[in-house]
Amino acid sequence: MNTDNATVLVVDDTPENIDVLRGLLKSHYKVKVAINGEQALKLSMSDAPPDLILLDVMMPVMDGYEVCRRLKADPRTEGIPVIFVTAMNETHDEVLGFEVGGVDYINKPVTPAIVLARVKTQLKLRSAYRFIRDTFGRYLSEEIVDNLIDSPQGLQLGGEKRMVTILMADLRGFTSIGERLPAESVVDMINIFLSAMTDVIQEYQGTIDEFIGDAILAIFGAPIQREDDAIRAVRCAIGMQTAMEAVNASYEVAGYPRVEMGIGINTGEVIVGNIGSQKRSKYAVVGRHVNTTSRIESYTVGGQILVSQSTRDACAGLLQVNDEMKVMPKGIAEEISIFDVGGVNGDEPLALAGKSVLQFREFVTPVKICMTELKGTQAKASFQGEILRISDRVMEVSSDRIYDNFSNLRVSLLAASGQKSDTQFYAKVIRQIADEPITIRLHATYLPVEAQGLLERCV
Repeated sequence: MNTDNATVLVVDDTPENIDVLRGLLKSHYKVKVAINGEQALKLSMSDAPPDLILLDVMMPVMDGYEVCRRLKADPRTEGIPVIFVTAMNETHDEVLGFEVGGVDYINKPVTPAIVLARVKTQLKLRSAYRFIRDTFGRYLSEEIVDNLIDSPQGLQLGGEKRMVTILMADLRGFTSIGERLPAESVVDMINIFLSAMTDVIQEYQGTIDEFIGDAILAIFGAPIQREDDAIRAVRCAIGMQTAMEAVNASYEVAGYPRVEMGIGINTGEVIVGNIGSQKRSKYAVVGRHVNTTSRIESYTVGGQILVSQSTRDACAGLLQVNDEMKVMPKGIAEEISIFDVGGVNGDEPLALAGKSVLQFREFVTPVKICMTELKGTQAKASFQGEILRISDRVMEVSSDRIYDNFSNLRVSLLAASGQKSDTQFYAKVIRQIADEPITIRLHATYLPVEAQGLLERCV
């Protein structure tokens, strides 16, 4: 807000007082006038509310104290600073003015320099408040923003050890989608996704630490720590997966492909605080548990929530666990357990949708494929196989070789001649389900329309 263009509302039932204040302010600000409390409330709740109010106390029907109480009780007007301008100069009068929500108190007859100085100060403070709220409000809940405003020392550089729960969410197969769409469409897709997920994270009082392309890193337990941080993070994850239906509905309207999201959650002690320099800093979380969360998330398939043992323990038996898996993440010295969460039990149960029993459809003739395992940016040797049956994005495949669980594959459909066709998709190995012949279950992380259509025609 440019304070030079600010609007000041003068509320007084005496014309002489109005003329004095309007004369002082009109060369600096836009001035509106109300001659009673009812007019003041109406103007304050209009489509063009004032930026500051100079409010008399002694007025008929509704005095200034009551006007201020009503302004502060309404979310539409509670943020407008109110300066009382009155002839009531007893100490208890001034105290009451501050108790009902006033930010300053000026006695009549007024001193022009004092009026201008205090109006200018309060407008600058409101401008700073708006800047902080607009900036941090994109990443933090309103409660956390209010805490930062009330405790500005929280913005100083430095960190502390804190037990937090970390959530990482990522769109599955989005890199492949991005290679097929114009750049503006990719950005639009990401913005739709991030906007929806930000709303959910703020609803559950999480702090967005970072957007990493189509991924989100959020923390629960900093800057404000609560006893239910872990279970709130899991509830948030369920809310985010539920919100993907609305995201995909928006994609469908825009002509974009449907996508799926995986979420990993971990709890542990990290360093949190403002990291950087005096010129540029950010509120961030640092430590090995951040990397562990990223590793856990990498094992997910679309629509899945995986949590660590520490998060499960912190949720005190409230999680509905559908499966337990042992994994050896990169950079971690020993095997860890991760858990597939299907919901939250207890007084406020919450279930993850889409966990129904798979309904497989057999192919009349198995679809021949070529599978190439992907390790980072490297592609390993290719082996052949056949898709035996399918349920949405889940497939059971007869394979020429054994793949480790969670292996990432590029799958090419083979032409009748046995040569690779241009139709391919990406998938993650869920598990091996038979030894003779080797049969594995895959979840397609990216299934383009042409591949989906071809498979549907083969059923």
